[in-house]
Amino acid sequence: MNDQIRPQPGIMEIDLYVGGQSQVPGHSEPIKLSSNENPAGPSDKAKEAFSRAVHRLNRYPSTGHATLRHAIGDVHGLDPDRILCGAGSDEIISFLCQAYAGPGDEVVFTEHGFLMYRVYTHAAGATPVCVAERDRVTDVDAILAACSARTRLVFVANPNNPTGTMIPLAEIERLAAGLPPQALLVIDGAYAEFVEGYDGGAELATRLPNVFMMRTFSKIYGLGGLRVGWGYGARSVIDVLNRVRGPFNLSSAQQETAEAAVRDQDWIARCRSENARLRGWLTEALAERGVPADTSFANFILARFTSEDEANACDAFLRQDGLIVRRVGGYGLAECLRITIGDEPACRRVAHMIGQFKAGAAQ
Repeated sequence: MNDQIRPQPGIMEIDLYVGGQSQVPGHSEPIKLSSNENPAGPSDKAKEAFSRAVHRLNRYPSTGHATLRHAIGDVHGLDPDRILCGAGSDEIISFLCQAYAGPGDEVVFTEHGFLMYRVYTHAAGATPVCVAERDRVTDVDAILAACSARTRLVFVANPNNPTGTMIPLAEIERLAAGLPPQALLVIDGAYAEFVEGYDGGAELATRLPNVFMMRTFSKIYGLGGLRVGWGYGARSVIDVLNRVRGPFNLSSAQQETAEAAVRDQDWIARCRSENARLRGWLTEALAERGVPADTSFANFILARFTSEDEANACDAFLRQDGLIVRRVGGYGLAECLRITIGDEPACRRVAHMIGQFKAGAAQ
């Protein structure tokens, strides 16, 4: 080993990301409720667009994503020139940290926030600042108290993952108003579409120059396997991010499929309605079995157990039945399990098996 060949400061502080598992020994077709995927998948129109794209795989894709950006702008009433597309919102997080944070700078996020905020902060050589939440809900006053002259980025997921909780847009605006002048507020709206009537912070990002919004096609649109995300904010910010974005970061198949998906809002409305119905049912069913959860605004619930040992034991019990949920100890929630809202049979099965586990534990 050559000790003089070393990574940049911060790289070795990154814990390798572990995604939701998809296999269970002894079960050829497990039920995966660990990655917040849409059980209905993408719309038929999106599938058709993906199938058509195979005929042009020899051609380089559009570098500016103009058609996709205009489709997003049409659907959401936004200026396409203020939209940036990336390989999932993860890539946009990396662009933001690369462009705005570095050694000596600080990036602020909440204690149960998305793990990639910390990862890309370290990758940029900046210092992560983790802020306590209040009963698993974003605390604006705590964030403001943590900001300083070194703060460059503040990430707030709303709704948050893995808690499912959210705060009103008025609180988000209060946060933006109170930030130091050099800081950019990033609203992560990965789960925004699951909230009826919620714009994910788009109006704030339109009106306030220090607010940037991120969205994704991986969740309600059912395109997690394609990795497409987008961001929206001031033109000056978009100009900066485009300078670090690779020219061919999205394939033609990604762009064309995402365009068809975003234009099929009837499908999104049906998915949102079905998710809300089953989310409410599962939350009540688990509460009746002695497992509470905060009100979730996303496509998962955070089931709370009495201890880390009980949560791990329940996880093991579910796996024996071929049910995969997500341990969230890495988010500081070791006593919890995050359960994606699947289809109705999956929701009923996981509720039944958790009931069986609790009954067995009580004996």
